[in-house]
Amino acid sequence: MTNLKLIVVEDYEAMSRAAAEWLANIVGEKPDASVVLAMGNTPMGMYERLADLRSEEKVDFSAIRAFQLDGYLGIPSDDPRSLEGWLRRSVVEPWKLREDQLVLLDENTDDPARTAREYELEVERAGGIDATILGLGPNGHLGFNEPPSRADSPTRAVTLTEKSLHSNAAYWGGLDRVPRESITAGMDVLLGSRKILLLASGAGKREILKATLHGAIDENVPSSFLRTHGDVTIIVDKASYPDE
Repeated sequence: MTNLKLIVVEDYEAMSRAAAEWLANIVGEKPDASVVLAMGNTPMGMYERLADLRSEEKVDFSAIRAFQLDGYLGIPSDDPRSLEGWLRRSVVEPWKLREDQLVLLDENTDDPARTAREYELEVERAGGIDATILGLGPNGHLGFNEPPSRADSPTRAVTLTEKSLHSNAAYWGGLDRVPRESITAGMDVLLGSRKILLLASGAGKREILKATLHGAIDENVPSSFLRTHGDVTIIVDKASYPDE
């Protein structure tokens, strides 16, 4: 825990405000920061707040590089359910990012291994990742680094676990509609980031947050590897914070 800064706030709104301030400060110090951006419901309030700050000219995203964290394989980019589509709606458009600022994971690729190699090459060209924003999966996955995932797992295609399939069923309109295969930035990319932000909200995250903070550090809970990193901030609301 010595490498973690844990912030417990009242509710989702307070979490979103604190998270937005975290990234705004990083971009203020390094305008050309390379940032990995998670999708999912948890960071949406953060991204909305950052869009407001941009409109108020309190943060400038015109020089950042935005990296897609993960995606569902076999989904065209123009499908509104693709994570690229969600990234465009929630970040690219409201933050007024240009195409040349984006590093995407081709969810409709016919060669996931090649797509993964190209993504990691872009990370190298950027000089590494400055900031990574993550949600907390129900089984401790980060991106789609499903358990078991080693700390050095590379960017790759991943078969989703049953727990992840069930947690994504509502988004896809039913369990039978959830894609079984995904592509994700590797644990090597995420743990190689200079700064990491993990967000958790709601009572449903309490059990896995407890395992992340206090359980064994191993591949069965990928989020536990955050405790080996030198600069991690975890912002959670009271509903998700486990009783000691």
